[in-house]
Amino acid sequence: MTAVTRLILQDFRSYEALDLPVEGQIVALIGENGAGKTNILEALSLFAPGRGLRRAELPGMARQGGDGSFAASITLADEAGRLGIGLGPLDAEGRRPRIARIDGTTAGSALAFSEYLRLVWLTPDLDGLFRGAAGDRRRFLDRLVLAIDPAHATRSNALERALRSRNRILEESPNQGQWLDAVEREVAELGIAVAAARAETVARLSAIIAETRDEASPFPFADIALSGEIDALVARLPAVDAEDAYRDLLRQGRHRDRAAGRTLAGPQASDLEVRHGPKDIPAGQGSTGEQKALLIGLVLAHARLVAAMSGIAPLVLLDEIAAHLDPRRRAALYDGLTGLGCQVWMTGADAALFGDLPAGAQRFSVTPGRIDPLD
Repeated sequence: MTAVTRLILQDFRSYEALDLPVEGQIVALIGENGAGKTNILEALSLFAPGRGLRRAELPGMARQGGDGSFAASITLADEAGRLGIGLGPLDAEGRRPRIARIDGTTAGSALAFSEYLRLVWLTPDLDGLFRGAAGDRRRFLDRLVLAIDPAHATRSNALERALRSRNRILEESPNQGQWLDAVEREVAELGIAVAAARAETVARLSAIIAETRDEASPFPFADIALSGEIDALVARLPAVDAEDAYRDLLRQGRHRDRAAGRTLAGPQASDLEVRHGPKDIPAGQGSTGEQKALLIGLVLAHARLVAAMSGIAPLVLLDEIAAHLDPRRRAALYDGLTGLGCQVWMTGADAALFGDLPAGAQRFSVTPGRIDPLD
């Protein structure tokens, strides 16, 4: 089991200094709102590629009253490695370098941590996912892909840059056909690669949901699918042909996209469609409790998929997960988390919610700037 056995923070968010030894498979952080529980999960989430679970910029994570730098490090079980990340002091040019280290040796980025650690998380911000905007579901899906394919962040960022370049050319130099041809070739290659990675993750996740689904589970299974013009191309054409077809769409849509001020066709317009499997209804039509249960089931299935595909049982971060679950679902959640074989970090304001955690769990009291063991 991949597990964190020690977490050290320096000038991170509300923590001036923290050195936290950990032994449990399930770790419960208990404290009042604003005590700093989610800050711990955010620090752990920085060891995944992409942005952390709050999607915050690194400079905003430095402790107020500090010098603007911060550091977070974790030690993994069985001497698997010590990983560190943070922002350094100002350099001669007034910039703060982003620092990533593995066993004291500088790493290029958090992408290098993927050889040692994978992360999956669920936060209260996702509670409205199924009724929210398509962009929220795309970000959720891309996070699912990242846990399996860490290079997905690099491709997605490159696609965003290429789309911005195309939009700028359409606005400023719309008659520069050669420039547009070149950037559209890049957009098509990257766009199809991003869409293909999403499609593979959705297909594999659907398969593991089908293999492990339990009709009696309090966490209903989800039916998931991608919808969008580019997703349809990827589904029916080989990659090279899909790139050609997407490039044709871009060329034909230049006047329309210039008027809109953005590129309308592409994986940036896709959506993740989710249905409540047992009821066969769109997930967004379920009750609030049903949507939460469906989301939890989806995240648990994703954790199993990450472990199967990467060979690394992921670190699972669950922020305020138990607050709105009835006792039956709460007991089923703890049982399911134990069965995952992953280390799980959970937060909550009410210690009673964690009174029936399984053996081997650890509970900590969180107060501003401090964490103390309860067990």
